[in-house]
Amino acid sequence: MPELLEFRYSSARSGHTIYAQELCPDTPPRAVIQIVHGVAEHMGRYEEVSRFLAAHGFLVCGEDHLGHGKTVEDGSYGFFAPKGGWDLVVRDVRRLRELEGEKYPSLPYFLLGHSMGSFLTRTYLIQYPGTLDGVILSGTGQEPAPLVALGRALASLECRRLGSQGVSPLVDALSLGAYNRRFRPNRTGADWISSDPAAVDAYLADPLCRPKPTVSMFRDMMGGLQFIAKPDNLRNMRADTPALFLSGDRDPVGGMGRGVRKVLRMFLDAGCTDVTLKLYPGGRHEMFHEVRQREVFEDLLAWLEDKLPS
Repeated sequence: MPELLEFRYSSARSGHTIYAQELCPDTPPRAVIQIVHGVAEHMGRYEEVSRFLAAHGFLVCGEDHLGHGKTVEDGSYGFFAPKGGWDLVVRDVRRLRELEGEKYPSLPYFLLGHSMGSFLTRTYLIQYPGTLDGVILSGTGQEPAPLVALGRALASLECRRLGSQGVSPLVDALSLGAYNRRFRPNRTGADWISSDPAAVDAYLADPLCRPKPTVSMFRDMMGGLQFIAKPDNLRNMRADTPALFLSGDRDPVGGMGRGVRKVLRMFLDAGCTDVTLKLYPGGRHEMFHEVRQREVFEDLLAWLEDKLPS
């Protein structure tokens, strides 16, 4: 049985530490897969895919971002920092990559980013080119620039009204709440994440997934989306880093497939030479918790094995 190691390390945000975990395979690892989770969730939700990968010889690690999961020790769920939160989280992702790289310097290294984690991974590709052997972008997308700018402006206004740790029902309704309206009549408030009712119910029952993001987190995330959409920034990525786009064609974050294809075109326009698209019919936002989970796992494994050095 693969062994789970839990530890903490210093955050880029002064005075804070980050909870992290590492799942070691029973055999010498073939590569490292670092998971970068999404908004209002945590690394514990990736146990199934982590154990699947570990069973095939991959070492899997990841951290709970500032304001998420077991990293939170002061009750400030859904909050990165008073300012510069996006950069701080990217630097925390980078620090774990450095720590694992020091332990396993000869192993290929991949990032697997889901949803907001895919936006963080795309930021990482721009800021730290050439430090990865490949990325998996799960549940990614890119809203139109005017809509992103409007969202950032609204969140900034709400920050001034409510404070950086305030929670705005308006911002929530216009962002995460809007995704669920695509699946009316709704059984729950999270029907959009999966077509599997058991997966949705497990998410809603998880106490580490229920806190709503603060207005400053939305502001920071919108700023991140603006950063990763700029062509000049995209051209900073290393062109030959392999990228797998993995999404459902009923994922509202990915514009029901259109937004995923848009990001793929952005990568190609930036000169990227190794991009693969896996778009699953009927799949919603979380393909690792979908009814076709096993197929998704096998496709992920096949892509990873294809990208490992000979």
